[in-house]
This record gives sequence, structure tokens and C-alpha cells, in this order.
Amino acid sequence: MRKGLLYSNNTDLELNENIKKGLDWLKKNDLNNLPDGKYLISGENIYANIQTYITKSEAPFEAHRKYIDIQYVIDGEEQVGVVDCSDCTTIEPYNAEKDIEFLSCNVSYSFQHLSNGEFLILYPQDAHQPSMAVENPKQVKKAVVKVLV
Repeated sequence: MRKGLLYSNNTDLELNENIKKGLDWLKKNDLNNLPDGKYLISGENIYANIQTYITKSEAPFEAHRKYIDIQYVIDGEEQVGVVDCSDCTTIEPYNAEKDIEFLSCNVSYSFQHLSNGEFLILYPQDAHQPSMAVENPKQVKKAVVKVLV
């Protein structure tokens, strides 16, 4: 997992070229005015999903095997629970078509707070619990850039 601010230089994060391409796409687009949907950046190798939703008080952890997530908050704030996949148990088996499995975690884990302009890079070993409310459920607009591993 890596966390950063979109408009800082992020030189300390040691990012691969495809992750840099995803971050550049976020910087170059007027995300506030993009409608929800899927946007191809480099075919299916790098693409973005723009989503608007209400944050939740409960959700399972999820993990991906084929894609790295760059979760970027366009507007609003949320928390994302993060823990190593090895500390979780499967509650819904991996779906290769959707590149997702759902997990339960009974160990202590951290929450990463994300607000406007902040991103979180989540790798396949990072089980994550996105879209969690900070205090009360509120609307969030977020981009999730998917980068093929």
C-alpha cells in the first residue's frame, strides 16, 4: 500500500510506469465533471472507473489478483481499511472474470483516511475495505484506476 497527494511530486513512492500513467491521467482530466463510468487509459491494461456513492458503516474486505488499484477521492472523504491478505479468510471465492474476492479479517488493521486530492495504491497482497464512512455516511465521488499487474 502507498498513500500520496495527487499534486505533489511523490518521488519517494518508487512507482512503476503504468502506475505513473494512471496518476497522470487523473491529473490531466477534469474529474469533477466526468460522469460515472469506465474510461480506458491504455486499453484493458490501465483504465479508470468513476463512481459516486454513499459511504458505508460496514463492508467486507476485498482483494484483486490481476490489477493494482489506485483509489483517488475526487470529492468527499472516506476511510479504507487495509490489511495483508494472509491475515484474512475468504468469504466469497475469487471471481476471475471480475478480479475480486471478498474476505473477512479478525486481526487488528489500520484505516487510511482519504479526502479530496489523496490517493491510495493497493497491491494484490493488500486486502482493503473501501467506501467506509468517516463518521456518518456521506456522498463521495471517487476514481479507481485499475493497473494490470
